[in-house]
Amino acid sequence: MILFHGSDREIAKPDVVHSRKEVDFGAGFYTTPIEEQARNWCKKFARRGKQGIVSVYMLDEMAFENCCIKRFAAYSEEWLDFVSQCRSGQYESNYDIVIGGVADDRVFDTIELYFEHLISRTEAIGRLKMEKPNLQICFRRQEVLDRYLKFERSYHI
Repeated sequence: MILFHGSDREIAKPDVVHSRKEVDFGAGFYTTPIEEQARNWCKKFARRGKQGIVSVYMLDEMAFENCCIKRFAAYSEEWLDFVSQCRSGQYESNYDIVIGGVADDRVFDTIELYFEHLISRTEAIGRLKMEKPNLQICFRRQEVLDRYLKFERSYHI
């Protein structure tokens, strides 16, 4: 499986050390199988006057058999709870890889309204289900990155 990562630099040797902790699925190295999504992640760097670089990787799919994986098939109450806990820094798990939807700007607006108790849990899920599908794969353990994710190339956008 081909995966992409959007950044302001080439990431030939991904690591979890340089990850922020209070993001969607907690600390880890984030990728996507959707190339357009990685290119869109690069746009925020361009707005700051930096270059945008998409790094391309090959994922050894044996990872799906050998690792502890949490999958969210859709935006759901479980996804909302998981992201809420991770973004507040209150979630620890033993998952090697977490797969699910991205809390991008539009999604994050809904999550913020929910966090501030301005909309109900049911309304938040209803809004999330209307969002354009996207997908992120978060590698949470360095040994998993080293074993299963191989850098192929990168390109500027």
